[in-house]
Amino acid sequence: MSDAAVPYLRMLSRYTAWANARLFDALAALPAGEATTRRNHGQHSMVGTLAHAWVVDLIWQAHLQGRAHGYSSRQPEVEPTLAQLQQDQAALDQWYIACADGLDAAGEAEVVDFRFVDGGAGAMRRGDMLLHVVNHKTYHRGYVADMLYQAGCRPPVMDLPVFLRDVPQV
Repeated sequence: MSDAAVPYLRMLSRYTAWANARLFDALAALPAGEATTRRNHGQHSMVGTLAHAWVVDLIWQAHLQGRAHGYSSRQPEVEPTLAQLQQDQAALDQWYIACADGLDAAGEAEVVDFRFVDGGAGAMRRGDMLLHVVNHKTYHRGYVADMLYQAGCRPPVMDLPVFLRDVPQV
């Protein structure tokens, strides 16, 4: 990444929060039980998929803070309710926005040492860590969008160009 990366990381953190909110609102409007129904051969529900993404966000938050994450799995021990997960994810999204807003070029380029869930050593630039979080969330929102289609529902529009069109940029 370069000095020019910081404004993009700030924009992408806001995009992630916007897209997450749209998806959670769509799931909250589903008939009872749809968001927790296991799909894709019984492996995951919409809530379970988003709970995984939330745990991964918590792990990377710990890495960015330079502390141990305490997780031995990328899944929560107990699947949260949709309402609780929506609240927790929104708070974490705000943390990531503040994190990106607090970066300057030197902070973006700073390499942080950490431990993966399997215990292996890792080291990444802060900017690359934030980019991974954004990319990981995009992937899993797409997975949930597919599950919405399987449930006979249309997912909300969560595309970056729509965000850029509809949300004033700071």
